[in-house]
Amino acid sequence: MAEVKLLDTGPLVALLDKDEQYHGWATNRMRGLTPPLVVCEPVLTEACFLLESHAPARRQVRLWIESGFVRHVALDETAILRALELMERYASVPMSFADACLVALAETTPGARVFTLDRDFLIYRQHEDKPLTLLVPFTQ
Repeated sequence: MAEVKLLDTGPLVALLDKDEQYHGWATNRMRGLTPPLVVCEPVLTEACFLLESHAPARRQVRLWIESGFVRHVALDETAILRALELMERYASVPMSFADACLVALAETTPGARVFTLDRDFLIYRQHEDKPLTLLVPFTQ
């Protein structure tokens, strides 16, 4: 089974913004990954918001999607409802909608590995209390 890399907002922004703390880490990790990196709309929304003053970075996101380096996956109603359910479950963390969508996507994607900078993914669990497989700059 091939590994599917689910791309979170943090590494996406770090790849595109040289001033980001994890730019070097994300760039080095990217070199070892086989495309495509999979994103959902909430991650793209967050990234575009954070990159609002970086027009070349937003353009690069578009170019990556056009080239297939990054692949957008649309979430169906079942996944969105699952994400909202996860947000209720992790309200004390709290869990963002983008994070919840990535967990919901991981639950239905065999071989999913979440490429993230967010330590909260150490807390989040899939169905049957299964931990997520992560690609992170910190010890799991």
